[in-house]
Amino acid sequence: MSLFRTIRLALRFSLREMRGGLSGFLIFLACIALGVAAIGGVNSVARAISASVADQGQTLLGGDLRFQINQREATTAERAFLDSLGTVSENTGMRSMARLVDGSDQALVEAKAVDDAYPLYGTIETEPALSRQDLLGERSGVFGAVAPDLLFDRLHLSVGSRIKLGGAIFELRARLVNEPDAISDGFGFAPRLMISREGLAASGLVQPGSLTENAYKVRLPAGSDDARVKAIQQQAAKDFPESGWSIRTRGNAAPALSSNIERFSQFLTLVGLTALVVGGVGVANAVRAYLDGKRGVIATFKSLGASGGFVFAVYLTQILMIAALGIVAGLALGALMPFAASAALQSVIPVPAEGGFYPGALAMAALFGVLVTLAFALLPLGRARDVPATALFREMGFEGRGRPRLVYVATALGIAALLAALAIQFSGDRRIAAIFVGATLFAFLVLRLVGALVQWLARKSPRVRSTALRLAIGNIHRPGALTPSVVLSLGLGLTLLVTLALIDGNLRRQIEGNLSERAPNFFFVDIQASDVDAFATLVGREAPQGTLAKVPMLRGRVMALSGVPVDKVKVPAAGAWVLRGDRGLTYDARQPENTTLTEGAWWPDNYAGEPLVSFSAQEAKEIGLKLSDTVTVNVLGRNVTARIANFRQVEWESMGINFVMVFSPNTFAGAPHGWMATLTEKNATTADDARVLNAVTRAFPAVTTVRVKDALDIVNRLVGQLGTAIRSAAGVALISSVLVLAGALAAGNRARVHDAVVLKTLGATRRTLILAFSLEYMLIGLATALFALAAGSVAAWFVVARIMMLPSHFMPEVALATVVLSLVVTVGIGLAGTWRVLGHKAAPVLREL
Repeated sequence: MSLFRTIRLALRFSLREMRGGLSGFLIFLACIALGVAAIGGVNSVARAISASVADQGQTLLGGDLRFQINQREATTAERAFLDSLGTVSENTGMRSMARLVDGSDQALVEAKAVDDAYPLYGTIETEPALSRQDLLGERSGVFGAVAPDLLFDRLHLSVGSRIKLGGAIFELRARLVNEPDAISDGFGFAPRLMISREGLAASGLVQPGSLTENAYKVRLPAGSDDARVKAIQQQAAKDFPESGWSIRTRGNAAPALSSNIERFSQFLTLVGLTALVVGGVGVANAVRAYLDGKRGVIATFKSLGASGGFVFAVYLTQILMIAALGIVAGLALGALMPFAASAALQSVIPVPAEGGFYPGALAMAALFGVLVTLAFALLPLGRARDVPATALFREMGFEGRGRPRLVYVATALGIAALLAALAIQFSGDRRIAAIFVGATLFAFLVLRLVGALVQWLARKSPRVRSTALRLAIGNIHRPGALTPSVVLSLGLGLTLLVTLALIDGNLRRQIEGNLSERAPNFFFVDIQASDVDAFATLVGREAPQGTLAKVPMLRGRVMALSGVPVDKVKVPAAGAWVLRGDRGLTYDARQPENTTLTEGAWWPDNYAGEPLVSFSAQEAKEIGLKLSDTVTVNVLGRNVTARIANFRQVEWESMGINFVMVFSPNTFAGAPHGWMATLTEKNATTADDARVLNAVTRAFPAVTTVRVKDALDIVNRLVGQLGTAIRSAAGVALISSVLVLAGALAAGNRARVHDAVVLKTLGATRRTLILAFSLEYMLIGLATALFALAAGSVAAWFVVARIMMLPSHFMPEVALATVVLSLVVTVGIGLAGTWRVLGHKAAPVLREL
């Protein structure tokens, strides 16, 4: 028989056998559909957001190009260059304190001063809707301002209320509903306060050395293509090599958002793949149970002369057709996710997902679904191929018939390797993907060993007197036992949940406990050099028990490492943040008290040689720096090159004054700069903090005061939201585990019915059988929970202690929740299936013996 005729005949028989419906394959379909939907949906949403960012690039950026300079305005030559490109809008951003006119309350704000040309793209949405002049213009010496509801709520204001910013009074004339280019200004811990540039000048907040961000947004003439934009970037770098400005284009309007969406979608894709792999165990169980129910049909096929290959082709065709149904269902759900996410994410991120069809994301999910189905279905199909017809007529099933042929084992392993390779290839960060895939594979193998170990212990356990317990132990290690499937499927899902719960719990503990205890009460920024002594005197009077630490502060951008421009330096992701954007810089004649040198020596007092810099040891290691390398930073439009004199250990978790780079004092001689300070007073009450805050704000309105507890509360809330989202995503893997557990019970029902009937015939009561099954499920669930707890704890410790460099603590409440969840799932689902098993009548089963 030719190959074509064999395939056609196999397809015909497959379709005939499927007339009976999909009974027994509902778990199979659910596992495949869930995993495919998770992968396809997550990637579709990510691509939808990326497409939205790309389509709205000009509006999100506020122009075709955005030039940002910190702590200074553009020079005459720089401004002339910008004006030659097209229409320019200049915005100045800075943090400051907004106070009630009577001084009774105040709040930190992100002030944004805009000019008459703002916005170049998009529109400001306010309530009520007013013209720019009515919103921000001056009336009788009072400037206008707009702010979001958050500021109105914090200071109990209403439209028409007045506040003070620096030395000027502003009237809140509307509520800010939408700021078109907010995303390009980055994330802020404080609410926005939008004012005019004239209003900012009247406030007196901008002084030499003030921490301001000046953004120049350019609208190019109509028809300017991407090549023109790129040419402008190159020209700006060539003509102004020491400008220190960062340039962003409409094609890269929100790099931080895009990067975060990419990372989060990568994580969720890997979680979805884990769910799909867990579901693969369900596929194997469903195929095994289905073939077990087809013993008579397969035996008849073989008795009538059908080859093992023909039998394999018939049932492989059926499995692939059923898998196709699950994949189609998953793709349908995945395709709908961008439309649902458009509404759900609107309040979370500033760029909603655009509903649309993304074939690339869905095709990847479908491919993963097919590969998982083949990887897990080939082994039971291969075993059925080689079982003789006589054995099928005599035996209950395929268990105990040895391993499939080597070709099936090799093919299944090859498909699994291809699946892992594709998961890594399609990932944005292949290193993380490789670690995740490797960890999943390792957990898969270890869980197999754990299942075998549990069975070995049950087999070697001493004989017990309790009949129910003896039956339970026997069920754990007998051929065809549920133990391997339950431990494998439930173990992966629980391990993932334990890991994430412990990481989230440790982060919260650091924020609420250790960080709150060690962190200072306040950060004070933008203290003018002429006011430092008076400021210290005031704080000493208001907080006599407190400790004030103060250091000079500038902002600078790393331009080159050992003469190589940073955009040409390949840096691992862990240290890339140091070279991205502007960094806080300081100088000191003496080694700071809270640091320890790990290599090199500090410069002597009154040092007057070449500029030197002390670099954070951890970050230097990640970047690949060594002693005597040079670092070039741009400060106030001037490139300064310093040689690395030493490395020091920085305790970032202390929340004190820490800098990546500390320079020798002669490096920035004559450069205008401000100071920053911290106040630490452990026994201070809320009233004490309020008194200090009011006194500083009244005496030094230009000083920005950040209450650390408020900032930690915001961080804690963000961590909580992120943790909830991640655990919800990991719940997909747990749902797959539960489905696989239900499928494993269904696959073993045939043997369970046989056992129950024989035992009841021999005198076992219904109560004894229920107790035996309950004990079996409880022992397996407990073993699975203990493994998940151990593996999850190790994984969480590694992430917290080795990657995040934070103290790691074991959390008993997570352990208890894991054990309870495991027992509830295993015993609950197990007993739900047991009732149906115990309800079978004995006569039909006994006639088949």
